[in-house]
Amino acid sequence: MTHLVIADDHALFRQGLKSLLLLQPDIEVDAEVEHADELEQMLTSNQCDVLLLDLQMSRWMMDLIPSLSRRAKVVVLTASESPEIGANAMRLGARAVVHKRFAIETLMTALVAVNQGLVWMPPEVQTVLANAQASAARELTPREYEIVRCVGSGLRNAEIGEQLSITEATVKTHLNNIFQKLSLRDRLELARYAIRTGLVSATGQARRPVDGADKD
Repeated sequence: MTHLVIADDHALFRQGLKSLLLLQPDIEVDAEVEHADELEQMLTSNQCDVLLLDLQMSRWMMDLIPSLSRRAKVVVLTASESPEIGANAMRLGARAVVHKRFAIETLMTALVAVNQGLVWMPPEVQTVLANAQASAARELTPREYEIVRCVGSGLRNAEIGEQLSITEATVKTHLNNIFQKLSLRDRLELARYAIRTGLVSATGQARRPVDGADKD
């Protein structure tokens, strides 16, 4: 059973969405939130696996995503057609972005993906993020590329340090820089990035190393 909290300041939309969700199997709507300042208390007093969050509830809502995403999986609901807004929400910790104009079937697809530990977003948001990552990837140093390959191959920090003849602390420093440059949140996303961009194969086999990797 997936426990949901709906946070939206439009009562008609909120109640209509709740009615549709309650028709779905294995969905329980535990609470509704009308005001942004009620969110923290509502998440504390109710079981919440997924928070359906309307970005337009408050002008500060985007700023709340990092803290909210530590309490529940955040699925952003938005009436905005700006892909940059959706991309920013994903960078800050949202697990999915769903336009309000989409059908309930699309929202359910997103919820299934999020429950499986994946992310979901419209193609235009994917394009914004992909372009940003491609630009940021050009800023990676040869050593950072080597570390991305190692993470994609499934190596832990100590193993990466041993393979590259650097300390584990140095590996952690490089990883923090890589996460920031690529707007990624964790090693799993970095591993997927390595596979998606061809730095490693789908089986975790590293491709040809970058020539002239710098030493630390």
